[in-house]
Amino acid sequence: MNTITTATNSDCPPRDTQAWDAGWLEVGAGHRLYYEQSGNPAGVPVVVVHGGPGSGCSPRQRELLDPDGYRVILFDQRGSGRSTPRGACADNTTELLVADIEQLRQHLGIARWLVSGGSWGASLGVLYCAHHAPSCLGAILRNVFLTGAEDIAWFFHGAARLRPAAWQRLASLAPARRRDDVASWYLETVGGSDRGAALVAVAHWMQWEAALTSAVSGSAIPLPDLTDEQAALDKYRLQAHYLRNECFVGSARLLALAATVPATVPVALLHGRRDRVCRPRNAVLLRRAIEHACLRFIPGAGHSPFDPPMQSALRAASSHFLSHGHFDGWPRSG
Repeated sequence: MNTITTATNSDCPPRDTQAWDAGWLEVGAGHRLYYEQSGNPAGVPVVVVHGGPGSGCSPRQRELLDPDGYRVILFDQRGSGRSTPRGACADNTTELLVADIEQLRQHLGIARWLVSGGSWGASLGVLYCAHHAPSCLGAILRNVFLTGAEDIAWFFHGAARLRPAAWQRLASLAPARRRDDVASWYLETVGGSDRGAALVAVAHWMQWEAALTSAVSGSAIPLPDLTDEQAALDKYRLQAHYLRNECFVGSARLLALAATVPATVPVALLHGRRDRVCRPRNAVLLRRAIEHACLRFIPGAGHSPFDPPMQSALRAASSHFLSHGHFDGWPRSG
């Protein structure tokens, strides 16, 4: 689950980073991943794992890392962004996405790299560190999504009490008999064969996401204008594919695997105190599983990495790692 705002902060001016390399990686079953590299070719390698599922990477993600110190690798997961075939659900599972990250590392000739990801990207980051610890220098994980039924139910139902009017708009699209289980109705409809119904459901889903990330609880969020209907449909159909299957992991298994991440892989966990998409309790559960992880709650930050307090905290964490190679003594942000 991933949403991006356009908040800016004079304390975090944009960094002028341009990709110096871009390419494609064939990963099997007809899937081809887009990737790009920016920053310092001789710097500390860091792979940025985007959220969603299905969102694709964004050039703005480069701004969170020092381009003089890091070699920044962005890529689009199977079916996402510029990867092809876009929106494809066949041969698209979490196990395969984790394997793709390792295949990308080998393709680029990188011995070990730092793993950075937020929301669904943090979920994949945990799993990658668990399965490929020798390939990891460390991990910076933000606003983790635990992938299980509880997180999905929170997003579609539990968060209703935080934005009741917005949730009523979400629920009103479903037939009355299905409003006790809005989640399953949306996942079925978005993933279904009726393109028109799926597009309307996607617009209401996006409207609900925007309401949850809005700083003002009573603000009326308009339905988005789907300027690229096919892109929106591809993204949310892929997301529905994952959510219907608890992302092929589920929270219990994800946390069990997190507990196997060795202490040789330093981990920083950051979570916005105002995150209404992925609850802060997720970070507590993940910290219990990864006992050596450093956890910081970020006051004033929500779900987006570009909320100014979160942007500052992410830059501080990556700068600390660049200087020390670990997160011991990393200043508390709140």
